[in-house]
Amino acid sequence: MKKIVNNTVISEVSTLLVLRHRSNSVGIVQEVNQYGNLIDVLPDRNTSDTVIRVESSEDSFMNFYADFYHQLKNPAEYSFFKVREYGARETAISLQNYVESSSDEERKDLEKYAVAIETVETFRNKKYADREASVGNNDFKDHSSVLRSNFEYRYQIEDIPWERLAEIGLDRKKLESIGALESLLKGYKTAMLIPILLRDGNSINTIDARLQLRLDNRGEVLVCIHRVQDKPDFEKMFGGHRFSKEDKVNLLKFGNMGRVVELVDESTGELVSSLVSMDRLTNELISLRMDFVRIPHVICGVTLSLEQRKILREGKSLFVENMLSKKGRLFSARLQFNAEKQGVEFLFDRILKGFRKKSQEDLVREVPTMFRGKYLRKWQMEKLKAGEAAYISGLVSELGKQYQGYMRFDKETWRILFSFKNPNAKKKINV
Repeated sequence: MKKIVNNTVISEVSTLLVLRHRSNSVGIVQEVNQYGNLIDVLPDRNTSDTVIRVESSEDSFMNFYADFYHQLKNPAEYSFFKVREYGARETAISLQNYVESSSDEERKDLEKYAVAIETVETFRNKKYADREASVGNNDFKDHSSVLRSNFEYRYQIEDIPWERLAEIGLDRKKLESIGALESLLKGYKTAMLIPILLRDGNSINTIDARLQLRLDNRGEVLVCIHRVQDKPDFEKMFGGHRFSKEDKVNLLKFGNMGRVVELVDESTGELVSSLVSMDRLTNELISLRMDFVRIPHVICGVTLSLEQRKILREGKSLFVENMLSKKGRLFSARLQFNAEKQGVEFLFDRILKGFRKKSQEDLVREVPTMFRGKYLRKWQMEKLKAGEAAYISGLVSELGKQYQGYMRFDKETWRILFSFKNPNAKKKINV
């Protein structure tokens, strides 16, 4: 839809501005990539042909936003604002100026102007329910659960090839208990290594792997298995690139190659500027095209200069001083962009030392970061690594009831064992 103001044709199509909470940077939304990462452009660039365009009508925008929001890998990291496409650049610049000159408390006022997913889904649920009621569909199930099923995940439960998962020793209950099902439904790799069964002739072996769901050329869902490797095969060409000695050292030492290279796109044959990193759980090499490399303006309270952001974008490491931790403490660390994580990471010395020494055996014996769908705290993991029992609360049974108890890590089976009783409690002796 268009309208005329002062003899000028103005589009009434809407677009989205995004405020990134970590960096306090404002951009104009372009898209969500295949990995669930948000792609946006700075308002100081010509964005007329690249930004998202949405019809301004309430129904059209609500339908668009629900789909858009649930494709994001970490939607809580952003706030979105609906604005007219005409004037979006000026609005984004004004919003950036406000964010930079306001206190944390003042910035909270922006929440009342942001698009709330709860409001959108409430609106859509009501519209959907009204429509179903009007056609008298009494057999239709709970509307809110159906909507969540349709829009929160890239894949649905019924899409998963359960027969294939059964072949490798997995089922729905097990995936839910280790907290891996949601990542699969959203299209991401599992955050942890999962022991699976693989047949080799007449023998069956247990290996560790990260799993991911993908569509093949026929539109069928496949289970991709990312196996743990002893080390990358640097003698093999990677996307047409032959690794130099320095490339190998950087990948093994830091997990990142540290420079931009031209890789051949298998589907198109074109050369694509990319960064290369190594999956620290599987030792698999992962590339990310430069179109998806996004460097924040601010990291832990430190505003990066144009030159510093250029260094990080080129894949090089950068030492940054006087950053502010969440606990309010100043710290310094070396930063580098990680293609596998698709973001800037901290390269602390202790992490690098541990990474250099870590072998496949170490990976197998690692304490899981999650138990029965609940992430473990640092102190709990330390106790488990030390062979001690750790208390855990907030667990939820299949009937929805909360319970608590004690965990310990069995190094023989590398599993967390649970008990309602404290195994370290001293028994009372009656005299």
